[in-house]
Amino acid sequence: MLFARSMRQGLKTGVSMREVVRQIYEIGNRTSWLVISGLAFFGTVMVAIAHQQARRFTGDITVVGPAYFELLVREFGPLVAALLAASRAAASSSAELASMTVNEQVEALEMSAGDPLADLVAPRVLASAVALPALCMMGTLAAAASAAATVSLVYGADGWTYMDGSFVTWADIACAVSKTVLCGIYIPVAAATRGLAARGGAAAVGRAVTLGVVDACLGCLVIDFAVAVAFLLLHK
Repeated sequence: MLFARSMRQGLKTGVSMREVVRQIYEIGNRTSWLVISGLAFFGTVMVAIAHQQARRFTGDITVVGPAYFELLVREFGPLVAALLAASRAAASSSAELASMTVNEQVEALEMSAGDPLADLVAPRVLASAVALPALCMMGTLAAAASAAATVSLVYGADGWTYMDGSFVTWADIACAVSKTVLCGIYIPVAAATRGLAARGGAAAVGRAVTLGVVDACLGCLVIDFAVAVAFLLLHK
């Protein structure tokens, strides 16, 4: 409901592109190193697990590379990027909006003929829907690069052969993009819902931040599951 109202008010009164660009910087640029480093470590860990499995059955780690890369593009990259972005972006948005609500800045905005939904929520939604797919792409590339480097330097195999993209299809890419766009829309909505509902003092801000992050992370998991099931049913 908050998303629908925000988009309706944004279309009615207009959305500040300057604020959208600022939010892209806040959500995208300031979260990029968290997503890139997190997925880079994730790629290294997955290679270690893949090596154990390959040693048990085939002895050649490059055999499991194409399936690993498909899972990275379709599942792990979008989900881990969304969770890492949610942990920071949702906390930041919840804290900012809750502080404005508690300090009556939102009421002051309304009295000044402003619209909190169009001015505060809609720019965050648009920015996050743009920034999260870009973060996912950068994180997936970082995971692929760290995996290839680990295969080459630690296990002595051909890292580029391991990161074979022959199993990746357009459906996998469409699934990944769908997940990141939907998660990008949901994260600021979850944060804004908790932030704008905050009442009280500093303790209310803390509760809003905690609940905003929890809601955003759980929502990303539900979106990941729903989109994955939808694509599996479509391609039966």
